[in-house]
Amino acid sequence: MTKKVALITGVTGQDGAYLSQLLLNKGYEVHGLLRRSASADVVDARLKWLDIDGKISLHDGNLTDLSGLIRIVREVEPDEVYNLAAQSFVRSSWQQPLLTGSVTGLGAANMLETVRLVCPEARFYQASSSEMFGLIQEPIQSEKTPFYPRSPYAAAKLYAHWMTVNYRESFGMHASSGILFNHESPLRGIEFVTRKITDGVARIKLGMQNKLALGNLDAKRDWGHARDYVKAMWLMLQQDTPDDFVIATGRTTSVRDFCAIAFGHVGLNFEDYVAVDERYMRPAEVDVLLGNPEKARQELDWAPETSLEEMVAEMVEADLQRLKHLTHL
Repeated sequence: MTKKVALITGVTGQDGAYLSQLLLNKGYEVHGLLRRSASADVVDARLKWLDIDGKISLHDGNLTDLSGLIRIVREVEPDEVYNLAAQSFVRSSWQQPLLTGSVTGLGAANMLETVRLVCPEARFYQASSSEMFGLIQEPIQSEKTPFYPRSPYAAAKLYAHWMTVNYRESFGMHASSGILFNHESPLRGIEFVTRKITDGVARIKLGMQNKLALGNLDAKRDWGHARDYVKAMWLMLQQDTPDDFVIATGRTTSVRDFCAIAFGHVGLNFEDYVAVDERYMRPAEVDVLLGNPEKARQELDWAPETSLEEMVAEMVEADLQRLKHLTHL
């Protein structure tokens, strides 16, 4: 039996790493698009963390370079394409709105066009985002909730989302979007608030720092584990009919309560260590997000397997392990 072939953009990110692991375990041949940078020595750190760095074929490329994408897709001949790459740090999108639009928005269109031209039978996944709901129009957000983006990042994601719908409807492509709510793990980038918290907890517990500066403690998010969410991505591309799905836990938690769970895991009171810093406030805040994953439960038979408390404990323990390793180098 011929192996299925998958191409993942953003393969060295959190979701790309977990998705690669999942697909490898299912017997796929996995290829990844790699954007070269000056930090080449650490670019595959997440793949190494999962012990899969030597099992993936990496290809130099960039979502902004259509000709390069065409060359890579011709070479790989994928059965499934997962577009996870983006300028994904929301706060930076106000400082880099054009870059964010080029990579996160137009980059997705480049990938869609590449698949249409080179391998139109391949199945396509677009990583949409709950940030598209922004200034929420309904207390619980589903696939039918109107969008109201509140950042350049969210606006770029919204363009990519609607382009995916358009290519599906215009060209008959098997193109699906996962509207994923916040999903975290030990592989989350240090610039994201959840990882900033768990890293800060570990540093404070180990006596490496005394305080943790954060932005809006009252912002609420629907947080799940990335390992669970990449399974939903795969499930979408196994369906006979492409569609869009909200992937969420159905539980919302404030940054403040996330801090309480993380500090509590190591026996500390977060109120003794957390300080609010205005520099970390967004120009336009998304106050609360809460997803309704019922469609995914019914049609994909998907449900999250990791609780928030289990995820936070895993993240804190991983950061303690990392930091202890660094101090003993």
